[in-house]
Amino acid sequence: MAVKKTKINRKIKFLIIGIASVAAVVVILICVRKIVSSKNASNLTYMVKTETLQNVISVSGVVSAAQEQTLQALSDGTVTNVYVKQGDEVKKGKVLIQLDDTTQQYNLAKHDYDMETVRINGSRRELALKQTERKSLVQKIAERKVIATFDGIIADIDVAVGDSLEAKDSVGTIVDISYLTADVEVAETDVSKLKIGQQVELKFPSYDGIVKGKVIGWPAIGEVTSRGATVVKVKIQIDEYPASILPNFSFSGKIKISPDEDILLVERYAVGRENKKAFVVKATGEKIDVEVVPYSSEYVKIVSGDVREGDVLLQQTTPKISGTRRNMGPKNGMPGAPAMGGRK
Repeated sequence: MAVKKTKINRKIKFLIIGIASVAAVVVILICVRKIVSSKNASNLTYMVKTETLQNVISVSGVVSAAQEQTLQALSDGTVTNVYVKQGDEVKKGKVLIQLDDTTQQYNLAKHDYDMETVRINGSRRELALKQTERKSLVQKIAERKVIATFDGIIADIDVAVGDSLEAKDSVGTIVDISYLTADVEVAETDVSKLKIGQQVELKFPSYDGIVKGKVIGWPAIGEVTSRGATVVKVKIQIDEYPASILPNFSFSGKIKISPDEDILLVERYAVGRENKKAFVVKATGEKIDVEVVPYSSEYVKIVSGDVREGDVLLQQTTPKISGTRRNMGPKNGMPGAPAMGGRK
């Protein structure tokens, strides 16, 4: 019995030694793994990147001349003179087209002769009637002319001496292109963001560049589009623009609600915390206290701290999910980030 008991004790002893050996090996492997992992982690870096936030309202439309006048005959008659041609610059009040006014001039001359007789022999009341009648005859002579109502350019004209016109016949157009205007639709939810003078950036298919305008007003009432959306027609003005842009050219653009903002972003794994304060460590080993706010599932926005675009930071925390994408800038597919270049 004593021999058998000794054998059992030996087996137990060997079993304990074996278990202890396995445990020691496991502990050693875990330590080695931690050391290797720590070394690998210390080699992971993240670069600080800059992203530009734009707070804008997207718009589109067609530009119009500052003013436009359709050249129309105010009464029937035959054209006796055409004083302008397409492309001419004209001043307000210039006579552009003259209709035959022989009859009207005769009627006025006869009336003036009769009025002088009344002035000598007639009553005061009769003279007053003659004076009122004269104003009507002068108006009829004025209606035999087509006159520019503002300073502008003859955009087109299609009339010649000898043509017979009827009242309201359109024979041309004057435009004032000292500046351009456009009415753009803004959704009712964005109207509260508008201010007079806000900058507008426009792109035209006919021009390779940015044309700048400004918001000059909008009505105190909205309207419903054919799509069922409620919008407000906002008027914009373009004071300076290239010669290649003409009235009725189309554009797309954006109203800038506030100036563009450049922000610093970095993967959140580059940020560590100590005593509830955030910090980063540059590749040089320099530790920097920073203030950060969440930006997306992978990135944080650096609000303050001595960190610049292009700085390389050491990893401080390990991603929970294996294979998490690292070192990917916000402009190369950052997951979960707000859309840039058009935030509203």
